[in-house]
Amino acid sequence: MFVVANLMIAVAKMLDIILTLYMWLIIARAVISWVNADPYNPIVRFLISATEPVLYPIRRRLPMLGGIDFSPIIVILSIIFIQSFLVQSLIQLAARL
Repeated sequence: MFVVANLMIAVAKMLDIILTLYMWLIIARAVISWVNADPYNPIVRFLISATEPVLYPIRRRLPMLGGIDFSPIIVILSIIFIQSFLVQSLIQLAARL
């Protein structure tokens, strides 16, 4: 049974790392949107292509309040919730096995 517990802990840690990296991608995308970055730069294109599938549906549903895009904030809060709830639940469930 310890093998299943170790597998669940490994999955939880990998999920935590992936969510943290994606959160940093969202933050980098928000910072780049504040400056006039070259849209043909490969880094800018990667950030846009990696984050737009998540940000666009939220941006479409939220109203623009004073020209401020709140979709990165919503996504970051969602990532923090998933890390606090799902990752910690997986670790605690694995500890009980």
